[in-house]
Order: sequence, then C-alpha cells, then structure tokens
Amino acid sequence: MSSPNAPASHPVPFTAEVYRARMAKAADSAAEAGLAGVIVAPGPDLVHLTGYRPVSTERLTLLVLRAGEEPVLVVPTLEAPDAAAAAGAPALALRDWTDGVDPYAVTSPLLAAQGRFAVSDNAWAMHLLGLQRALPDTTYTALTEALPMLRAVKDAAELDRLTAAGAAADATYEEILKVRFSGRRETDVAADLAALLKHFGHSQVDFTVVGSGPNGANPHHEAGERTIERGDMVVLDFGGLKHGYGSDTSRTVHVGEPTAEEQRVHDIVREAQQAGCAAVRPGVACQEIDRAARAVITEFGYGDRFIHRTGHGIGVTTHEPPYMIEGEEQPLVPGMCFSVEPGIYLPGRFGVRIEDIVTVTEDGGRRLNATARELAIVE
Repeated sequence: MSSPNAPASHPVPFTAEVYRARMAKAADSAAEAGLAGVIVAPGPDLVHLTGYRPVSTERLTLLVLRAGEEPVLVVPTLEAPDAAAAAGAPALALRDWTDGVDPYAVTSPLLAAQGRFAVSDNAWAMHLLGLQRALPDTTYTALTEALPMLRAVKDAAELDRLTAAGAAADATYEEILKVRFSGRRETDVAADLAALLKHFGHSQVDFTVVGSGPNGANPHHEAGERTIERGDMVVLDFGGLKHGYGSDTSRTVHVGEPTAEEQRVHDIVREAQQAGCAAVRPGVACQEIDRAARAVITEFGYGDRFIHRTGHGIGVTTHEPPYMIEGEEQPLVPGMCFSVEPGIYLPGRFGVRIEDIVTVTEDGGRRLNATARELAIVE
C-alpha cells in the first residue's frame, strides 16, 4: 500500500453546490430504497448534508429531504440567523418557528401523510414521537440501516481533510514518543496526547486511550490514575476532528525492553494488521478485511483474545459505517475510509493494538497513517 500524499494545509471549502448535490443524492437514494424521504436532526448527518452544526436541544431542528422537492430546514426562529449563515443554506429553504408555536404542525406539511421515512440515528425520541402524533400513518427507520452508504464514499476534498487529520495524528505520535512514560499517570500521558492533537490542528479531541500494563487488556480503557511503570506495555489510541474530519490511530509502546512474549504478541498483531490492510481493494466485502486480520491472530492461538471488529468507517465522525466485521457483505468502493485495527488482549496482563485509517483506491488501498508499526521503546 502506498503512503499518504501531503495534505493541503487549507482545504478547499465545501460550496453550496456541493451541499445541494449531497442533499439531492440522499433524497434520490431514499426514493430508490422505497422511502418517502429523509429526516435529519442536528448531528453528523446534518453537518455532512448542509454544513450546519447547531447544538441539539429540546427545540426542534429538522432537515426534510424528498425526491423532486426543495430541501427544507426547519429551525427555531432564534437560531435562524445561524442556519442562514451555513455554507449549504443557499441550497435549501429555511422555515422557522417561534416559541409557543407547535413545531410539529410546522414540519408535518413537509412530509407525506402516509409514508416511511429514514431518520438520522441521533434524532431525539421526543421529536420523532411528536411527528408520529401529527402524522399517525407515517413510519420510520434508522438512516444508517436504510442508507448505510450515505456518507461512506468520500470525494477528493473529503479525502484531503482525512489525510490532513491522519498526518496530524501521526505527528502527535512522533512527539509522544519523546515524553517520559514511567513514573507518570495514564492521565498525564493522555493530557499530552490531547495537547499535541490540538497543537497539530485538531479542533476537537474525541478520545485519548492510554492503557498501561493490565489496563491495556481493556480495548476502550479510559485513562486513569494508574502510574505507568517500567516493564509496562502501553496501548495508545487517540483521535478527533481536524477540518471537520476524523483521525483515529493506535500504536502500542513498551516502557523499557519487552519480554520475548510481549514482543511476539506485538509481532503477531503487526502481521495481522498488515494482512488486513493488504486485503483492501474494490469489490471485496467488508467482512474479508476482518477475516484476513483475524486469520493471522487465530493461526497463532490468540483467536479468542481478539474481542472486537477489525474496523469502522470514519468521516465527519470518528465512528460510522461501513464496519469491517463478519457478516458485513457490503463491497468496498473507491473512496471508502475505515480503520484496520486488530488487537490481542490478555486479561490482567497487557494488550496490543495497531491501527491505521485506510482509504480504498481504484486498485487497492492507501494508508492515511504512516508512523512506524514496530514496537517502540519509551522511557
């Protein structure tokens, strides 16, 4: 697999026409799936489709998309100026409502009285129930179930942002290798990671996993007060958003020289991660990436210690479809971006995980992380 291209420091802005095309694609995809339309609440789907990033509150904000109809964004009146300033606002109609007015009475005429709609996964239950009361003959399904490919395939501008985020995460890893680990708490190293991600351009830090010694056997261990000791294996998993797009990388380091067993387990995970990345190419089912990585770990007798899927998609959020997991038969398509992150976890002892973000190319895959995957020795 090739190494990432140098990302632009200032990515090309998304225009209203880009958002218009995204909304039209979503509406048309819904119609092709037999749905009456798409309803989008504040969250990553709304950001992707309109560039608008409001805070989700009890006041109703919804984007309504229907094939052949103008997109309409329903917003509280006090938030209408912010909505009108969003990059995608020229590509839609704004309809506002004031406190004291029933927002569902404002929204329901935009929907079919009878029909099935895809709803963004993070919509508030109270808002969906309000629509159901106003339109009792409508039904709803989760957007990621109905249209799992909606955000999965990235265009060149999105790839540029993901590449920049990956490069920033790589720079963070290179710098964290220079800090002292032994004698410091996991939370201290996690704070260093967060500061470095910000230093290298992240606007948002989503997670800084620092799992030392036995804590590394918990894949999603929250950095705690444990003092890192000489002889510890330490799992580092960190990422967030830069230019609105995600980074997510994992490396495992060792404080001082590792034992032969620790080195062997790390080598197995590195081989498994390489196998998963090497399996990436257009037309291959997502589950084949999981199978390729899992086969290596199983061959060496640690199959029951690889306790999570091999990967997840990434974009305007750090976790989104598609998922590299057994049973997922969705074929890979050029422009898809996802993690490849096998691991081995030995309870009460240590864990190892190695993770890169990979994008599917026309003839294979390209890693968006380029730091060394060998076991690094830290002090």
